[in-house]
This record gives sequence, C-alpha cells and structure tokens, in this order.
Amino acid sequence: MIEGDGVPATRPDAIELRAGALRLALRPDLGGSVAGLWHTGVPVLRSTEPALLANARDAASFPLVPYSNRIGFARFGWQGRDYTIRPDAGDAGPHALHGIGWQRAWQVVSANECEAVLRLAHVGDADWPFAFEATQSFVLTPEALSVELAIVNRADVVQPVGFGWHPYFPLRERSHLRAEVSERWDADQLQLPVRRVAQPGIDSAIARLNDDNVFDGWRGPAQIADETFALQLTSSENHLVVYTPQHRRYFCVEPVSHVNNAIQSADPLAHGLRALQPGESCRGWMKLDVGVV
Repeated sequence: MIEGDGVPATRPDAIELRAGALRLALRPDLGGSVAGLWHTGVPVLRSTEPALLANARDAASFPLVPYSNRIGFARFGWQGRDYTIRPDAGDAGPHALHGIGWQRAWQVVSANECEAVLRLAHVGDADWPFAFEATQSFVLTPEALSVELAIVNRADVVQPVGFGWHPYFPLRERSHLRAEVSERWDADQLQLPVRRVAQPGIDSAIARLNDDNVFDGWRGPAQIADETFALQLTSSENHLVVYTPQHRRYFCVEPVSHVNNAIQSADPLAHGLRALQPGESCRGWMKLDVGVV
C-alpha cells in the first residue's frame, strides 16, 4: 500500500511524531528503535521508512541498554560470581554487543503527535542474567529530538548497568565533527580498549577519520555539520563513542555512560558503570538540535 505522496504506508506497529518540519518514525517492535528522522523529507539521521525497516541494525538509532558497546568474549565477573552471556550474532566476533534492548520488542506506553513512551521489561535470560525495566521517552519539537532512557533494577541482587544511544548519521560530502573530549581509548585488534591517551578534542572532516573508539571527558555539544544541516548533540553523559567506517555511507556519534568493556576493568564504576541496588533506578538523556544550513 502506497500513500498519495509516494511514501510507503506505515506499519500498524510503528509510531510517527511530527513537529514543524521534523518527522520521527519509531519501531517499538524492532528494539524500540528510531526508523528515521527527517526535516522536510531530508534525512537528518540515516533513515528508512518504518514499513521498510527489516531489523534494528539498519535503524537510524537504537538504545544501548543495559550496557554500551562490547563485553569482551561475552563473559564477566560481578559481585563474586562469573557470568557468560550470548555473543553477538553479527560482526562483533566473540563479544557481546550493545546490550539487549535493541534486540527486543518494546511496549508502547503512550503516544501522541509529539511525544511517545516505550517500555521494555526483561526477566533475565541467556543474553543478560539480571531482570530490569527500561523506559524510553521521546519528545519532538520543531527544533530538536530529545530522548530520555531510565532503567530500574528488578533483580534481587545488585546489577551492573550502563546505557547510551547509537545514532547513525548520513555521510555527506562535507560531513564534519567537532567535539570537546579529553582522552581516547585505543583498542586492540579485537576492538577492546587497552590504553587511554590524551586527546585534545576532535575537529575534522569525517572522511579523514578512521575511528572506532570511546572518548572520555566529553563536554559541551558535539557539532555535526554538513552541506545540509548544522546539528548539535548534547547529553547527560560524558563518554562519546565515535565510529567512522571508511567503507560505509554513514558514521556514528554515540553518547554513552561508560567506557567500552568497563565491566572487565579493575574498577568498573570508575569507568562509568553503575551498580544498581534492587529497586534502584538511573536515567540519562540525549538531545539532537537540528539546524538547517
């Protein structure tokens, strides 16, 4: 079925928000993901009409919960116990990747023209042994998209928790990133962080970057600009993952709460991971301001 303007009709399980020239499409059934964000029909994020999105890996953005990036070799020790979880089925090698939120269907709590709330209730399984509840809240205005993520520990033990967001940006001829950061974690051949080095900010054309790194000490907005948009990405969190694959037509700038593989470090909490008591919650937010060049 095709609507009159030539855009494929949306799925009944998709949600669309509109504010001014911005349109946001969500797929709760595909990892609570953002299918697309457009300004007057032009993609702000890498965008797919919700009826055509087949999996969360191709989404415009998806939530990272209850951890960001990789857990090395899909195993970790916590509170005196050893855990093994299921590794990623894609290209992450032997590691677990991006948590489980993006792999599960989310429930729609509420939705109207400019706001939506999604919820995920996880009971604990082979992918993550601890029960938790996560809530995503989306607010669209004519100038910006805001997303809040809240996590409640529903297990009867202390749980390690991290979170973030994984937005994909279209790579255009003049795509450029500027961000104030203080340190970069260099990774080994298996993309696990091994060494922290000084990094006096990022200010470069995306075409000149070749990053798959997490950065510490992020402050102020990350400015993402090209010949079409001038975007500002801000967050409650102070870590930033930057992924600029040379063979893709996209790049990623990801606000996250902790260093990659923090759970395997000597002091996970020093690297941003939270230790939530039973019933305790934590939350964070990101905001993408959209300006037109």
